[in-house]
Amino acid sequence: MDVREANEEAQAVLDTVGKAVIADREFLETVLLGVLGRGHVLLEDVPGTGKTLTARSYAEALGLSFSRVQFTPDLLPSDVTGTHVFNEDTGEFTFNEGPIFANVVLADEINRAPPKTQAALLEAMEEGQVTVDGDTHPLPEPFFVIATQNPVEQEGTFPLPEAQIDRFMVKTSLGYPELDGEVELLERRRSRDTQSPDAEQVLTTDTVRTLRSVPESVRIEDELLEYVAKVARATREDRRAEVGVSPRGTQRLFETARAQAVLANRDYVTPDDIKRVAQPVLAHRLVLTPDATVNDVDKRAVIERVLDQVPVPTID
Repeated sequence: MDVREANEEAQAVLDTVGKAVIADREFLETVLLGVLGRGHVLLEDVPGTGKTLTARSYAEALGLSFSRVQFTPDLLPSDVTGTHVFNEDTGEFTFNEGPIFANVVLADEINRAPPKTQAALLEAMEEGQVTVDGDTHPLPEPFFVIATQNPVEQEGTFPLPEAQIDRFMVKTSLGYPELDGEVELLERRRSRDTQSPDAEQVLTTDTVRTLRSVPESVRIEDELLEYVAKVARATREDRRAEVGVSPRGTQRLFETARAQAVLANRDYVTPDDIKRVAQPVLAHRLVLTPDATVNDVDKRAVIERVLDQVPVPTID
């Protein structure tokens, strides 16, 4: 599959999901970047804006198996990964897979679970496997987590640890729809018999695997590699940031920029690709200083300033 074919497949997925989810195209593209870039997506918004519907619609359109884990304060790690159960017939323990054994896993309201349970996802997201009682079990390929969280200031939430947040390739939010969008939502509801819409299957599992390999063929010039590194390093020098973007974040910016080029139907990366994905890839990785937090500094403003300060290379 070349870039043109990958772009056509990606646009078909976006069109299909857009028929189920009331959201702007940029938001849908950002979520799809997580799929193309072989990463994971974090959606943050108030309840009822369509986060769960978004995850389920992508799974349906991509033709992948789907599992939903509702994170609650009493959820145990074994409730996510699975556990060994004694089989009386064989006299041995057998492993019962948990809901994480699916292609697309929706970690719903992930910040309502305590840190120990949140950490159950770390190995899965980074290594594509889980270890239970000393035994390692590979997860399906492809494996893709869409986690949703409510704003931290809401009651009954636990902030995600920095190590967990850094595992998400992109973070984005839907926000409330415009008036026209909300009216369209009601019109769609009026025309169907079920409360929630369904998305049609567009791809197959094998096609998704192939699609996710296409960004690896996208070219990025040496000057842009240096630009990516300079942008990431500049976040560590901003006085409002206590912790800047990690080297993992630098790599994710590179990978997401190549995925963005595929969505733009190009086999090479431009500076605009990097700028387009910088906010959703980098902002959530920052840890602000106490003074910046007290002054309600927006992490996105830090990234915006960095993009303004770092010189953009000229590519012929």
